[in-house]
Amino acid sequence: MTATPAAGSTAGNRPTSGFWPVLLAWLAVALDGYDLVVLGAVIPTLDSTGALGFTTASLTTAATLGLVGVGIGAVGVGPVTDRIGRRTTLISCIAMFSVLTLATAFAPSATAFIVLRFLAGLGLGACLPTALTFISEYAGDRSSSSAMTRTMTGYHVGAVLTALLALGVIPAFGWEAMFVIGGVVGLLVVPVMWAKLPESQAFLAASEGTAERVKPVEVVRGKLLLVSIGLWVASFMGLLLVYGLNTWLPSIMEAAGYSLSAGLALLLTLNIGAVLGLVVSGQIADRRGNKVTVLAWFGLAAVALALMAIKMDTSFLVYAAVLVAGFFVFSAQVLVYAYVGHLYPAAIRGTALGMAAGVGRVGAIVGPFLGGALVASGAAYPWGFFVFAAAAVVAVLALLTVPAHLDHESEPVRV
Repeated sequence: MTATPAAGSTAGNRPTSGFWPVLLAWLAVALDGYDLVVLGAVIPTLDSTGALGFTTASLTTAATLGLVGVGIGAVGVGPVTDRIGRRTTLISCIAMFSVLTLATAFAPSATAFIVLRFLAGLGLGACLPTALTFISEYAGDRSSSSAMTRTMTGYHVGAVLTALLALGVIPAFGWEAMFVIGGVVGLLVVPVMWAKLPESQAFLAASEGTAERVKPVEVVRGKLLLVSIGLWVASFMGLLLVYGLNTWLPSIMEAAGYSLSAGLALLLTLNIGAVLGLVVSGQIADRRGNKVTVLAWFGLAAVALALMAIKMDTSFLVYAAVLVAGFFVFSAQVLVYAYVGHLYPAAIRGTALGMAAGVGRVGAIVGPFLGGALVASGAAYPWGFFVFAAAAVVAVLALLTVPAHLDHESEPVRV
């Protein structure tokens, strides 16, 4: 069966203005950022009120299984988007995620809530790698890294806006309103995507003239095996850092003697640094190359994290250190995705990005558990920063095994 663009839609093939593809890819990633924060925003209310019969243990289960769903969705979407296209896959995943998120607001029990979070995670997890695959191909080789990092600013903007939104919405309308907002916004995006999102020209070129499928195993066949392993390790460590720091930075700083309010302000500073790093890192990668840039970024992230273990005398130095850490840590992870998009041919690029994102999501689960274990043991400061710095070093070592370029003298075997 030949891979085709969305049936019944002329927008699937028609070129469109550069404004809409860029905006819609950014919005898809922003929905992921929304989901990063929304459960954390409602957990205190669910825990304190016992709504739906939740306990601390069942809330932990909800958070964990939601991330498991996201990881499965990321891995599973690759072969789909490489078969039916970026456009149809992205629209379908956002529709799925939005309906299930909206349904979560009306969950009758904790069990139903958990199941809906897991199922919504499947659709949401598929959005990020699909959106990044599309935008890297839409931008072309010369600017794919900067296009991907700019798109990922949506992730952090979505996270910050959600946290701010929750301050007013939950007290006024209840925790359910947060899921209603997320679901409705997603559903409003779907028809706009249907009208304005084109199919990736790289996908159309790769699928044109062949009726064969590219099997997902091509991502680990021959010379790509060691390449994929190196990138997966880096992605795992990158998201371990992102989720570990976003979850536990306030607690670690509190253990270091800072107030809780200062810890929350530092968390905001961390994410501001992330957005700045994303704006800069992609431009450097497009000029200097993906490998040298991602190695430098993880290396500097390790240094910044290790320095944060040093007790600083002034608030300015503390905030500056956290800003620098956010600048390098968060964009290092996105540079891994840009590296994947650069190395793999279009026929398996969606699968490769999905696998990298899926393995990374395992790191997103391990990071908070690791941080929590350090906090519980009383070793969060300074050892938490040393552990996170070590994770960045492991990413550097893994990426050293990955070549800067692949010539693809033979395209993936089609069966």
